[in-house]
Amino acid sequence: MIVVYPGSFDPITNGHLDIINRAVCICDKLIVAVGSNESKKPTFTVEERIDLIRAAVGDCENIQITGFTGLLADFVRSAGSKTVIKGLRAMSDFEYEFQMALLNKKLEPDMETLFMMTSVNYSYLSSSAVKEIARNGGCINGLVPECIRERIVKKLTCR
Repeated sequence: MIVVYPGSFDPITNGHLDIINRAVCICDKLIVAVGSNESKKPTFTVEERIDLIRAAVGDCENIQITGFTGLLADFVRSAGSKTVIKGLRAMSDFEYEFQMALLNKKLEPDMETLFMMTSVNYSYLSSSAVKEIARNGGCINGLVPECIRERIVKKLTCR
C-alpha cells in the first residue's frame, strides 16, 4: 500500500518526523508530499523543505519525498495511491482536517484519509511556533531534528 503524507512542512518539526516514523511502519511506501501553497506564504522554498526533510529522514528505501502543486486528490491519484495520512494534535486540527478529508472524498471517491494522533510529546508543536521562537532568538532544541536545527536558525535569523 502506498500512503501519502501531505503538508507544508515549513519547516519539518519533530512532530512531523514522529508521524513519518510511525506511518512508514504501516505501509509499503510513504510519500511525503510537500505542498506548494503560496497563500500560506512559506518561509522556506519547496526545494529547501524537501532538502530539510531528506536530511531529517535519512536514506530510507520506502520513503519518497516530493513536492506537489494543485489538488491533493489529483496528486494522490497520480502517485498510484488511495490513502492519505494526516497527523492530529488537537480538536481544532480535527475540524479542519475532517473538512478537507470530506472534500477530497468528494473529488476522489476512492480516496481514504487516515488520522494519526500525534505523540503527547509533540501535541503543542507547530512549524509556526518553531519559526516564531527561532526568529526571536529562542532555543528550538528538541523541536526540530538536530541535524537541521542550525539551517533553520540561520534562515530565520539571517545569520
